[in-house]
Amino acid sequence: MSAVNDTKFQHAVFILTGIPGQEDIHVWISIPFCLIYVTSILGNSFILFIIKTDPSLHEPMYIFLSMLAITDIGLSLSTLLTTLGIFWFNSREISHDACFAQLFFIHALTFIESSVLLSMAFDRFVAICNPLRYASILTRPRIAKMGLVSLLRGVVLIFPFPMLLKQYTYCHANILSHSYCLHQEVMKMACSDIRVNFIYGFFVTMSSVGLDFLLILLSYGMILKTVLSIASHAERLKALNTCISHICVVLLFYMPEIALTVIYRFMKSSSPLLQTVMGYVYLLVPPLMNPIVYSVKTKHIRARVIRVFIK
Repeated sequence: MSAVNDTKFQHAVFILTGIPGQEDIHVWISIPFCLIYVTSILGNSFILFIIKTDPSLHEPMYIFLSMLAITDIGLSLSTLLTTLGIFWFNSREISHDACFAQLFFIHALTFIESSVLLSMAFDRFVAICNPLRYASILTRPRIAKMGLVSLLRGVVLIFPFPMLLKQYTYCHANILSHSYCLHQEVMKMACSDIRVNFIYGFFVTMSSVGLDFLLILLSYGMILKTVLSIASHAERLKALNTCISHICVVLLFYMPEIALTVIYRFMKSSSPLLQTVMGYVYLLVPPLMNPIVYSVKTKHIRARVIRVFIK
């Protein structure tokens, strides 16, 4: 009898949400979103093109930047269809399988990006703290292994999420608060015991993204210590200048995520509009700003961009 009731009340789809209370102007809201997606995809593709076509940029720092650009393109594509589908066609329904697949890609790519940012911090640490061994430590095979580990870590840690969610029965309100699926929101729609998802989700987040952030802070603490020991003021500024782009990208990635976590956990009375806006900032701003930051703040990338447009 219980199985019959579960089948009877299980929702066949989830309902996605655009901007709450702004449904009448979704078509107009779609214009900046469309520009953000186009700029993100073209900007990161342009970074990849520049690095690939310029042999002088085939160095560890720029190889890691290529990995970051590929991850950002994947993040943009993972939410593009559902977000623009809502704004353009009011297509709000998404099947369970499609939702689970989307949240897998969103979270896996987020974990991969965190790993790449940690690798980039390690690159800056070696370049400044141990420059004489830079070439021998960050060899091409080692960089390839670091990239492969980042990919496998993201996929392996996130893969249990959709597998566990697929086993649950969904009979609560099936309206999601974003135009895409997130694990922490979808699991709350289940009538089943979600303690495994909650505990595992907290564990993998703290042991991956949280640990990455702490290691990045540690690496920059050691970089700062090394830089302050340099006698020449000009050399200090030169050393720190090589880190500015990466510091900006780290802040763009981790600050929205921390803000969104605070809103969900400690600001229960916050408006749905605030949660929605922060959710978009968390996923859309880093892929948009990363190529802009590196194009403006990195001398070699900036010079190559100028040469492309002058021609």
